[in-house]
Amino acid sequence: LFYDMAAGSRFRAAAAWSSSLQSSRRAFSARTPSRRRLEFAASLRDFTPHEGTADVGETNLPPYLTSAQLDGAGRGVYMETYGCQMNVADTEVVRSVLQGAGYSHAASLSGADVVLLNTCAIRENAEAKIWARLRAIRAERRKEAAGWRARGGLRPTRTVVGLLGCMGERLKGKLLEEDQLVDVVCGPDAYRALPRLLAQARGGQPALDVALSLDETYADVAPVREGSDGISAFVSIMRGCNNMCSYCIVPHTRGRERSRPSSSICAEVAQLAAQGYREVTLLGQNVNSYADGDGRGGGALVAPSPTRDGFTPMVPPPKASLRFAGLLDTLSAAHPEVRFRFTSPHPKDFPDHLLEVIRDRPNACASLHIPAQSGSTAVLAAMRRGYSRETYMRLIDRVREVLPGVAISSDFISGFCGETEADHAETLSLLEAVRFERAFMFAYSLREKTHAHRRLSDDVPEPVKQRRLREVIDTFNAGARTSNEEEVGTVHHVLVEALSKKSDAEWAGRTEHGKRVVLPRRPLPQLQFGELLPPPLSRSVGAAAGGAVTGGGGVARGGGGEAGGGGGGGGG
Repeated sequence: LFYDMAAGSRFRAAAAWSSSLQSSRRAFSARTPSRRRLEFAASLRDFTPHEGTADVGETNLPPYLTSAQLDGAGRGVYMETYGCQMNVADTEVVRSVLQGAGYSHAASLSGADVVLLNTCAIRENAEAKIWARLRAIRAERRKEAAGWRARGGLRPTRTVVGLLGCMGERLKGKLLEEDQLVDVVCGPDAYRALPRLLAQARGGQPALDVALSLDETYADVAPVREGSDGISAFVSIMRGCNNMCSYCIVPHTRGRERSRPSSSICAEVAQLAAQGYREVTLLGQNVNSYADGDGRGGGALVAPSPTRDGFTPMVPPPKASLRFAGLLDTLSAAHPEVRFRFTSPHPKDFPDHLLEVIRDRPNACASLHIPAQSGSTAVLAAMRRGYSRETYMRLIDRVREVLPGVAISSDFISGFCGETEADHAETLSLLEAVRFERAFMFAYSLREKTHAHRRLSDDVPEPVKQRRLREVIDTFNAGARTSNEEEVGTVHHVLVEALSKKSDAEWAGRTEHGKRVVLPRRPLPQLQFGELLPPPLSRSVGAAAGGAVTGGGGVARGGGGEAGGGGGGGGG
């Protein structure tokens, strides 16, 4: 079975295999040699909609699978994660699901029975990297098979390759048609079905499940944080996005907003604190629109407070018993030894109550990501952001009034549909006026299914996009350097994370503003990873300080600066 949700649909729809998937199966079967014949077959009734969840257990297995076939039997799974922090958190969920099904961790591609890529679809460049990686994996598989044949040995079990996440949700069956690059395609809301999908793929069937759900949050799945430093952790508190910005693919790949029950979030954070973690980042595509709507927040469902003047939400916020400000207050009060951050927010969801919680709780970091995307009111309207330049600036002024010394980061898109030189100049002037500590800057990349793809024209030439992006980066960097120089002589709490990469005689850590700090190790021989200390910042070193603070770096795609991705899944 596979499920799909059309743009704007308010319900979960179940459907039989699509015609494209049928054709891909026929093509796949035609190219499949006899040694890879199907071990089990299905009839038409196996593909008709059934009531129940997508999670396959003992009681709701499809007739063509047995519980024994779902068992991973210790098979090794190697995973690669691309994109935002939400994908990192999702990988931890996938590990938990597969571990519970009897799979094990594989440290490398060569020793894996299953290879899974957790992907990003927010920009064309991100997808291009995945296609290149899939072709490289196929080449490695063929080379390994040739080696076994040359030695006259029996070929080991064929490696199953799966593609997870937003790219799978966007392209669906097309991925199975692309020259047998993948065997499994699984969307962000269908990870519970992975044992079934892998069992189908081992039997020779291409397997696909791209269900979008209105209620899946994986609240009952305990993430498996392999390779964690034991200091910082991501905790997903909501999924999906209702903002429907005209450039953004996220609502189409991750569905509508739904929030985890606050009780499950509190339990996960408490467990992390007990394990010694000292920093938790709360994640969501629109994290500060969190709303516990199950009545588990300790009270009755109530209507939201009015949105700040000048902001117009695409979808009215729901009634809830606990909103984001209350959740952050609860967590920071319960665990004063843990630092809390959150990403990625939307500017419309910064009520005074949230700012006051950050002001009053010293472990709620005064480091806010407030994505602007553009400094032009006309472009913001075309983007369907729900605010003007003037409204955004009033928010920034209010944030700095309540939180003096706050660090503010942002996102910017250069060369959006219809952007003129005058619009671009307004973005540069916004950068100069606000002087962000960090920024994620990109040239516009048209995405299918979005409002811009359907209704607008991608009319800014690529060389113009790149030139404007370079100017945005340069303007940002000038402000960031000034901001870093002003840090000299100040005192911050630094969470020590590791030894410096350049010298074992130095510690490395981050301030509450997220700036990287290196400091001498010798005067503090008893210091352990995960401890907080307040060093005076003595000097600025490029995009970092010396005492030293490093940070405030620009992040860009398409030209210069530091490389990276923005926010928690692009939902901001």
